[in-house]
Amino acid sequence: MTLQTWQSLCNKKYRLSLRLFLLLNAISALFSIALPLYNLRILTIPVCIIFAASLVLPALHYYFPSRKINITLISLIFGCLWAWHVITKVRLINDNADAFLLIALLSILFIGTIAFSNHILAFLFHSLPVFISCLWLSSGESELRMVYSFALPVLGISIQHAIQKRNDHFAQALMNRLMQERKTLNDLSMLDPLTGLYNRRGLQHKLDNMLAVDDSPRYVLLLDIDHFKAYNDHYGHMMGDQALIRVSAALRNAVRSRDIVARFGGEEFMILINNAEQEDARRTAERIRQQVYDLKIPHMFNESVATNVTVSIGIAPLLGNDIDASLSRADKALYEAKHMGRNNILVSEELQPV
Repeated sequence: MTLQTWQSLCNKKYRLSLRLFLLLNAISALFSIALPLYNLRILTIPVCIIFAASLVLPALHYYFPSRKINITLISLIFGCLWAWHVITKVRLINDNADAFLLIALLSILFIGTIAFSNHILAFLFHSLPVFISCLWLSSGESELRMVYSFALPVLGISIQHAIQKRNDHFAQALMNRLMQERKTLNDLSMLDPLTGLYNRRGLQHKLDNMLAVDDSPRYVLLLDIDHFKAYNDHYGHMMGDQALIRVSAALRNAVRSRDIVARFGGEEFMILINNAEQEDARRTAERIRQQVYDLKIPHMFNESVATNVTVSIGIAPLLGNDIDASLSRADKALYEAKHMGRNNILVSEELQPV
């Protein structure tokens, strides 16, 4: 689950509460008009407004789904309209008005309890105007019943709201933790575990993001540790791993933070020099070559010659977004550099920018 998915679920829950609230209000308003209590047929203005608004608001929300309706404000407006309706109608009832007030209050509480079981503020805004009106209009005999009828659902919804809020916080914290762990695992899957450099997957991810931003001039450097197989054969793979780690650290130190360094193969590395010209790329390659040599890692690559670990480097421009073609040209330059001897740098002559 992503943050967008979580927000989408919350929005769906919000829309469901709003639609249920409007549906129940429309049914109650229609019932009040068609089958009024005490057979006192009176078409009050607030009931007409409630019925019309309960039909219009869902239609507006359907045609404009991006516009979020303030459910707290709507509940307060509907609560005031129902209170207006109760006050208007109770004045026309000659006797037993307390029974009407109690039934009207229970009807409003029913709507709020069903629609706003997890929204205590909307429930209170919808129910309080009617509750206050009923207390004000009652003769005094039913006040305790009304208070009890109002307090019971308020207590229940408050408990439900507290539990739901706690569950939401727990679910959100769990989701954030899972997302963080997923990001960590995703980052680790893009890194070479030995050197800490980007692997091919991480390299491709960085390239996709970088090439989509701008088209500044770039150069590809392809590096290979000279006679590394002989190093492994002579010193062992454990020492070979240590040499790779030290060379990787030298590569990172020799380039800028905006350049990309990746382990391209066993003893092969790739560096993408950003926003650079050919001379910048050559200077960077020379700096890398020197820093690796200065590590003074002993390397006896045959029985008679002993020296330090060195690298050969092929350089090619990145033209457009064709990284594969640039790698091919850099690889060709690297191959020629290695055949010239150890510790050489060669720039590809193919398609060099003018």
